[in-house]
Amino acid sequence: MFKSLYNIPGPPSDLFFDRLGNTNRFFTRNGASFHSHVALDYGPVVRLHGLFGRPVLYISDPKALHNILVKEEPIYQEPPWFIRLNYLLFGRGLLATLGELHRKQRKMLNPVFSVNHIRKLTPIFYNIVHNLRAGMAAEVSKGAQEMDALHWFGRAALELIGQSGLGYSFDSLTEQVPNAYGDAFKAIGPTVQGLNTHIRFLHMFAEVGPAWFRRAVMKMWPSRRMRDAVKIVDAMDMASKQVYESKKVAIQAGDEVLLRQIGQGEDVMSVLMQANMKASDEDRLPESEIIGQMTTLMFAATDTTSNTLCRILQLLAAHLDVQQELREELLAAGAADNLSYDELNKLPFLDAVCRETLQLYPSVTLITRTPIQDTILSMGEPVNGIDGRVMKEIMIPKGTEIVIGSLGCNANKEMWGEDALEFKPRRWIEGLPAAVTNAPIPGVYSNLMTFVGGKRACIGFKFSEMEMKAILSVMLTTFVFEPMDKPIVWNVSVVWCPMVGTESNIPEMPIKIHFLQEVNM
Repeated sequence: MFKSLYNIPGPPSDLFFDRLGNTNRFFTRNGASFHSHVALDYGPVVRLHGLFGRPVLYISDPKALHNILVKEEPIYQEPPWFIRLNYLLFGRGLLATLGELHRKQRKMLNPVFSVNHIRKLTPIFYNIVHNLRAGMAAEVSKGAQEMDALHWFGRAALELIGQSGLGYSFDSLTEQVPNAYGDAFKAIGPTVQGLNTHIRFLHMFAEVGPAWFRRAVMKMWPSRRMRDAVKIVDAMDMASKQVYESKKVAIQAGDEVLLRQIGQGEDVMSVLMQANMKASDEDRLPESEIIGQMTTLMFAATDTTSNTLCRILQLLAAHLDVQQELREELLAAGAADNLSYDELNKLPFLDAVCRETLQLYPSVTLITRTPIQDTILSMGEPVNGIDGRVMKEIMIPKGTEIVIGSLGCNANKEMWGEDALEFKPRRWIEGLPAAVTNAPIPGVYSNLMTFVGGKRACIGFKFSEMEMKAILSVMLTTFVFEPMDKPIVWNVSVVWCPMVGTESNIPEMPIKIHFLQEVNM
């Protein structure tokens, strides 16, 4: 069945009789170097060895990605296990739907992630970021300190999406107060990451029988991590329903009551719920799908933002000249206080630093597609087969798992130049190579595959970008960040996360921080 794929080059399996092939190195937490090896050392299409030797393709060729994600999108679907897993975890939200239902949900959500709506949310962002600054300032009030940036940015990202997304506050950021809802969202990513093998079997129960039966299967599954996941899902589901019901009461009470809520009725869910109530019967979403959007939104918007901010800080600490240049731009713009969406978006070096980080370090790299029928995939760059043949097209059998090669596309030296892997934010100001701008890269964000592309691209990428810019604008005009003498290792996960060393199981990113005025005195 997969004979057509065996001529595609790729790294050998670890052992001849290894039933896991070499994808166990790709999908597990210590796979960072293997990811880079696959993405950068072969070509536009790489063959990995899956379970029992089944071929898995890593594809980074821009034309091929455009065909997969845009031109021939109906053929290349999210794999069934992915859809069912997200249904089990978050309900029937965007990540757990396909086809017409996905289109219908996205149509309802698009307006709340538009630039016009994000403009209205920017003041909420700044209020939260100022609380973050106050909390961090209290920690360094006695001089330079080691601080866990992931802890603080994780709290801030959760509060940002809480207030602007749900109209709900998890954390004042000035004191540590337990919140079961927030704790569940913080725990879901690391918990699910260790369940890859179980998930491949468990997904078959996702739509079997009533909900109580599916829950019973998960609770009886022979894995403590799986049972922890059930508890987390229960906490998210219960709290999401409570937030939904309280918000529905406020909306029905009228504008005066809604204006007194967190977010003043401008948060994503308030706007979505009001639009849904006014929608035609054909377009209206059932309550279960609205609640599914809530949990999906919270999960998708928390770790991606906080972990990318940690990447940016790590790079700025390692390149103090870049940090200072960015700081000078921010100070000149008055960014320590409040800037409007448009003012913040017009700062060229801030934009360049964000884009450069997102180019080199996409935070989500385990995105897959599976063709629902046998198909022929056209390539932009020919593939040199193991037998010497040059292939411009590849016959891909139905059911072949395809990994979207975000890193391979983002850091392709033939497009980006020999310095593709160097941290050089100025490339975004001086102009990208014609090979990049002329390539059919389908990404929704700036010639990059970081937020994917097509109908299933990240709907909140502008939202996330503005959160990061607001945080950086206040942090860098208040503090200086320097590296610690500790080995920061980035682990492959649902969202890549930092830890100290290779043996730790605790996500963290220590960094040295002190007030800016201490430097200027």
